[in-house]
Parts: sequence; C-alpha cells; structure tokens
Amino acid sequence: MITKINRIKKAGLMGLIGLMGSVVSGCSSFLDIEPLNEIVLEKFWNEKADVDGVIAGCYSGMQDDPIVRRMIIWGEARSENLAAGLNSTNDENLMNVLNENIMATNAYTTWDGFYNIINRCNTVIKYAPQVAATDPGYTESELQANIAEMVALRSLCYFYLIRTFRDVPYSTVAFTDDDQEMELPATPFDAVLDSLITSLESVKSQAVRRYPTTTPLYQTGRITQDAINAMLCEMYLWKKDYQKCIDYADLIIASKKQIAEEKQSLRTGGGNWGGSQSTNEARFNGFPLISDMLMSNYYGNAYETLFGSDVNSENERASQEIIFQLIFDDDPRGNSMLANTAVGVLYGNANVIRGYLAPSDFLIDDIDKSSGRNVFSDRNKKMDARLYENVDAFNKAVNKFTRQSITINASTTSPTALYGVKYTDGYNGSNWVIYRLTDIMLLKAEALTQMLQEGSDPATISHNEPILAQAFNLVNAVNKRSVCQSTLTDTLVATDYVTKSQMEELVLQERQRELMFEGKRWYDLVRRAQRDGNTTVLSNAALRKVTTGGSLIANKLTKMDAIYWPYNNDEIKVNKKLVQNPAFSSGEDSNYQKN
Repeated sequence: MITKINRIKKAGLMGLIGLMGSVVSGCSSFLDIEPLNEIVLEKFWNEKADVDGVIAGCYSGMQDDPIVRRMIIWGEARSENLAAGLNSTNDENLMNVLNENIMATNAYTTWDGFYNIINRCNTVIKYAPQVAATDPGYTESELQANIAEMVALRSLCYFYLIRTFRDVPYSTVAFTDDDQEMELPATPFDAVLDSLITSLESVKSQAVRRYPTTTPLYQTGRITQDAINAMLCEMYLWKKDYQKCIDYADLIIASKKQIAEEKQSLRTGGGNWGGSQSTNEARFNGFPLISDMLMSNYYGNAYETLFGSDVNSENERASQEIIFQLIFDDDPRGNSMLANTAVGVLYGNANVIRGYLAPSDFLIDDIDKSSGRNVFSDRNKKMDARLYENVDAFNKAVNKFTRQSITINASTTSPTALYGVKYTDGYNGSNWVIYRLTDIMLLKAEALTQMLQEGSDPATISHNEPILAQAFNLVNAVNKRSVCQSTLTDTLVATDYVTKSQMEELVLQERQRELMFEGKRWYDLVRRAQRDGNTTVLSNAALRKVTTGGSLIANKLTKMDAIYWPYNNDEIKVNKKLVQNPAFSSGEDSNYQKN
C-alpha cells in the first residue's frame, strides 16, 4: 500500500494523488481532461473546480493500462477461459500466471495503482467539505454527491483487492503528510467487506440518480445510485446475505425498466433499437434487455450496443443495460481521451489478431462440436450468438472488446459470423464494462439458489418450487437474448433444473457464457469456493484448459490460500506489518517451505 507514498514530500500533493484532472470548464469535458502535476496542497483546495479536477483524476486513474490489465488478469487469466496467445512469452509474468506458477516477485501481484486511486478518493473526501465552506458556488447537495462518488470508487478498488488478495491493508484516511503512520497490517476479508457495505449504505441516497441526457457519457461513465446499488448487490452476495442481494438487484432491474420505457419513443421513431420494447420484454421474460436481433435471421445488435461504438446515440442505447463502465475512445490523440490499450495488448488488435491472451481450446472446441459442448448448451444447436461474439475460432482469438461489430447470419442451421472492424493497435475504444444488467440478474439468480433447500420431501419441494422458478426465469431471459431464432423453439428447459445443485451449476455456466472475458470468471469461482469451504469446483474449472502439469496445479489449488494472490515482495519489504500468504513462494528463497 505504501511503497510510493513514502517518497512523497508535503509540497508535492500531486505526487501523492497521481494523475489529476485539470479544472473542468464544462460538463462534457469531465471524462476527457488533461492531468495536472505538482500542485501544492496549501494553494489548491479553494473552489469547486479543484474538487472536480481531482475527481476527474480518480476516473482517469481507473482507466490507466495497469489497472485495466489487472482487472483482466486477476479476473480471468487463472480461469479456464483463457490460455497463452501470440507473443505471450514476451510477458514472463503473464505466462507464470497462466501456468499457476505465481510468486511474490510477479509484477501482476503489485497493487499500488489501486491504492493510488483509493488515496485520491480519501483526499477528496477530506478536503471537499472545506471547499464547500469557502466557495458559495459549491452546494451542499453537490458536496454530498461528490463524497458518495468517491466513497463508491474507493469501495470498488477495495472490492477488487479483497477478491484478489483476501486480506489487505485498509484505511479511509487520506495520506497527505510524510509524518503519518503508513505501515498497516492486513485487515481480514470479512471486516473490509463489512466496512465497504456500511460506507456504501451511508452514502447511497446522496449519489446522483441519473445524469442529464446532454451528457451521455456520464450516464454509465460516472458513479450513480444504480452503480452503488450494483456494488451492494454483489457485496451482499459475497457476504452471504442473499435477501439483501436480491433486494438491490430488484432496485436495479426496476430502474433499468424505467429507462427502457422512457426510451420507447426513440425506438418507435425509427431508430435501430432491435425491436419494440413490448416485444422484447415478452421474449425476455419481462426484463428490459436489448434485443440482439438486427433484422430477420441476423444478429449482433446487443453486442454492438454494449461493446461497440461510443457515439452519443449508442451510449443512450447502452444505458438501458450498462450500469457502470470505464469510458475509452478510439481516437485518443484526437480528443485527449485514453484508448483501452490493455485490451488491445491482451486480447488483440487489427495488427496482431490474437493478443497475449487467447480463448482456451476448451472454449474453441465448442464451435466445432455437434454435441457434448463444454460451455455452450447442446440444446441451442450452435444458435447461441455469444459463441461467435466471444470467440473467433478461426484465428483462436478473443472477439469481445476487440471488434466494433459482429453480425451473425442465422438463416441456415449452421450460423456464420461476419466480423466487423477490429480496433487498430493503440486505438481500442471499447469501454471496460464493470456492471451491466445481465450481470445483476445472474447475481440475483445465484442468491436465489442459495435459498433453496436440499431434499425431496413435500415440504422441501413446496419451498423450492417458487424459488427455482424465479431463478430459472432470470437465467432463461439472459440466455434467450442470445438465441439466434426469430421464433424461439429451442432454449433452456426448466425441468432440467429441479434441484439446488442443478440450478447452482446452471447459474455458474450462464455467467460464464454471458460475462466471458469481462473479468468475472475467477471471482465467480473464488466466491463459490468461499461458500463451499473447499476448492473442488474452482480446481476442476481451472484444470479444464490444462494439457500438461495438471496434477501439480491440482495439488496447489487444493489449498484455500492458493486461490488468492501473494503480496508482492516489494510491499512486504516496505510494510513490515504484512504477513505473506503461506501458499506462495517469494521466488527469492529456494529453501522456502510451503505450508
């Protein structure tokens, strides 16, 4: 946590805060402003524009390549979704992650980027009230909204850290002075999680509910009440408070349904919105999902809306489902916004079709199989659009986030995919989605499965039936959106999922299909391991992509400690209060004994 902070001097606040936005001259410039450097603390916190600038710096910090790269690698690389791609040997640290040979010297065990953002957020929370006291143009409601925004971003960073490392140093104090005590022991996972929930609960009503339509990038690119509710929904699931998870999911679903209804006039006005809302909701079990149908027998509309263009009309459409995302641009040099370089390097670009990471053969095999598929249901007979939207089987490359559009021709029994333009190197404009509606729907379905009881007696069956119906309704809606059929005749069947274990497996599989490559899979498996108290499901999943050395990896992953990551050696050296995860070697001591 404190590796870089120790080097900071009082006169150089920006060394502590890092990148920071310039004074905001207008709403539309918030997400594309240039950083300032070396602003002295005593001369800075005087007006609202100063607060806006630091908040903008928090968002730009989240967009930094090392942050997004870790969101991808921490959330996906250890799972069965990804394997080594082209030129991956150029990144030895990544290869070691893919091979479950992770040591404390691995560069991807560093966390200073997240703590940098955490400290920026804490700094705003500390100094914004004094600005409000001196600047009459900075209203109390704006102050409270800004504090809510910073508490939420700080909480999101900590949530990434505890899901990755389990126990981490935790502080809500702004470090702005060399004399402050900066060595902190790791706080236990549950204690951090409880604190995050308490903090978010205290500010959720003060956050902006919805930004004006005149700032379309704000709708999903800044923290709103829906974004906070999404964090609480997932955090309560990790806490095993399933009713609270469901309650927050319902708030988000209701909010998105209202947005969809408000956009109805745009759809009926001739825009390509993938069908009328009433038709879509009937198809998707009443949920306000965007149809994937472009026209009869052609699909890819939802993909393009959610992962494609960033023009204003597309952002308006995407806000029906996207809850919070990091905004990037495909012309970074033209307007000073950042491109998504992490995706371009890791998942590929027009110059290098296959990035450092590629879909595992375990996934690619599904496209060629006629039965016995690993991830995508046999029942859909190759009609699941996500099979093509996620994976480019011919090039063995990731499609999601790397292509601006994908069109699927389903006019025959064997669909074909027409791949749109792939972003060129250094110009990837795909936004990094952190929360979207289908994610929340499936979190709710997972919570529902944990309310099911084991057994076949009449009382248990009576208890389970309505819960099973609710969970299946959610999963089936998400699944049906991707079925390439004008009139649905072939999708999931409720009678196949009548026990807790069957429904639990269905939800986990649907999350893998729907959220593939979005930085979710490993965390889903870790959450399952936490809940089960063992690593059986996680280990079995991780081994699906392994062709050699499986017994060694299986042995490592039997330990609950091993599903988390080690603290980086540099952090251990600087912070003497940190105690290393016993499952990992430092990489510096050949006599290290694993516990």
